[in-house]
Amino acid sequence: QVQLVESGGGLVQAGGSLRLSCAASPRTFSSFAVGWFRQALGKERELVSAISWSGGFTPYAASVKGRFTISRDNAKNTVYLQMNSLKPEDTAVYYCAATPPGITIPTLGVNYDYWGQGTQVTVSS
Repeated sequence: QVQLVESGGGLVQAGGSLRLSCAASPRTFSSFAVGWFRQALGKERELVSAISWSGGFTPYAASVKGRFTISRDNAKNTVYLQMNSLKPEDTAVYYCAATPPGITIPTLGVNYDYWGQGTQVTVSS
């Protein structure tokens, strides 16, 4: 079983920044696409951003565009989500997820078969 571990969450004031990391073990991120999702209390899980295997395709949800940046380092099997100018509505549990081998482009509706345990991000007003 592929293990994905998120880290970097915490409590921050509005306007602050956090960087989330998603580490894969074993070395499974190469040739995978990766997505960052979040789920707030009582709300549906939503895609925040995703990144292709090459790193060249990085779609973002409109609500985070210009504030969040996704990146990856395949040599380290790690994907990052830099979150700036955080708002209270960003409060959620954030999850990273990976596609099956051979699925390199995070197109709409792509399946994510591997999920991390989530990391809590809380933004105070």
